[in-house]
Amino acid sequence: MAEKVGIIIISHSYQIGEGVKALIDQVMDDVPLALACGTEDNEIGTSIEKIQTAIDQATGANGAIIFYDLGSAKMNAEIAIELAGISHLQIAAGVPIVEGAYVAAVESNIGKSLEEIMTSLEKWKVESM
Repeated sequence: MAEKVGIIIISHSYQIGEGVKALIDQVMDDVPLALACGTEDNEIGTSIEKIQTAIDQATGANGAIIFYDLGSAKMNAEIAIELAGISHLQIAAGVPIVEGAYVAAVESNIGKSLEEIMTSLEKWKVESM
């Protein structure tokens, strides 16, 4: 079976990230999924190092999609992507973290491409994110 598109969750809260992962894990377990949630001490915040590790864990040949909760998480994701130098990573800007990550995981699980999943996520966008 072909490699699946990875899912990366960036949240300021360790517990939020674990909750999204638990939701996805209840329905599928073979989609690459990595968390970068909280600071190094799992306090509120984000960590570029955690994001880089998550990128390494979840990004295969078919790429990965990054979901985030707040604007500074997006900024740190952009920095981590630039440092990684990987072209097949997409940030799901404006897409709610729970709904978006779940939809992307389901579509990855059935073999959709990075581009197909990003197109599906367009309808979930919220302008204020």
